[in-house]
Amino acid sequence: MSRGPAHRTALATALVTPLLLPLWTAGPARAHGAPTDPVSRVVACSPQGGDRAGSAACRAAVAANGAPFTAWDNLRVANVNGRDRDVVPDGKLCSGGLPAYRGLDLVRADWPSTRVAPGATLTMRYVSTIPHTGTFRMYLTKPGYDPSGPLSWSDLPGKPFAQVTDPALTDGAYRFETTLPSDRAGRHVLYTVWQNSSTPDTYYSCSDVVFPETEKKEPQPAQEKEKEGERRKREGAMPERRREAAKKEPAAGPAAPTPGSRPRGDGTPLAGTSGPASGPSAPMLAGGAAAVLLLTGGAALAVRLRRR
Repeated sequence: MSRGPAHRTALATALVTPLLLPLWTAGPARAHGAPTDPVSRVVACSPQGGDRAGSAACRAAVAANGAPFTAWDNLRVANVNGRDRDVVPDGKLCSGGLPAYRGLDLVRADWPSTRVAPGATLTMRYVSTIPHTGTFRMYLTKPGYDPSGPLSWSDLPGKPFAQVTDPALTDGAYRFETTLPSDRAGRHVLYTVWQNSSTPDTYYSCSDVVFPETEKKEPQPAQEKEKEGERRKREGAMPERRREAAKKEPAAGPAAPTPGSRPRGDGTPLAGTSGPASGPSAPMLAGGAAAVLLLTGGAALAVRLRRR
């Protein structure tokens, strides 16, 4: 029995649809996106970057790239599976090692940046053009980072300072809050890794941030301040009369006379002794006393003899 065109069309649809269905369902799972706050280099230098796209750094990046960053949401590497440090080479972290984004790796200290504060709460806004699930890992360059050299993995800590899995997608963007490290100053790079769980892709992005510079304190004469503080403390502990007496008292004066000394005509005491006689003066004094007694006794004896 001959079958009509309608039957053949229905049969073809039944056979082909199961083959096309997996391809159609896989399409929306291919996520795309990039950070817009703090603004990433790829977004700032894209046609959607506004005034930032005209900055000197972005113009140099486009020139080095050889093409504009029109596909700002497609900076992704497949099949990394968490092996970021093995797959992405040093000096090519911002491009993910992709030649189409090599301009983002230029060593410059004037990339469009976002001002932040140490220890502050940061609200990340990561625009996604195709929704999906996955984990965000945020790294911040170490204290003392020097932007005059290429960004390497050694510039980043081994562990992220924040990690978020499957945040809510609101108005076309993932938003989540993190707390920035409190020990940073000057220019740094916020490195965001977005590892998909619904696809084999991982996205990489560099956002330049600037912390306030640390104020340099002038060296203070600590010892002098300590001495002055101790003096004031002692004066504060003295009774009022004692403090006044201490102010009037001369720094140094004559030594107090010792017992047995006698003053000179100018008021200065002569040296004396305060104990048993000793030294060469003692025999002299003893001998003189004996002579006086002898003379006195002799005179008395002579008077008696005359009276007889």
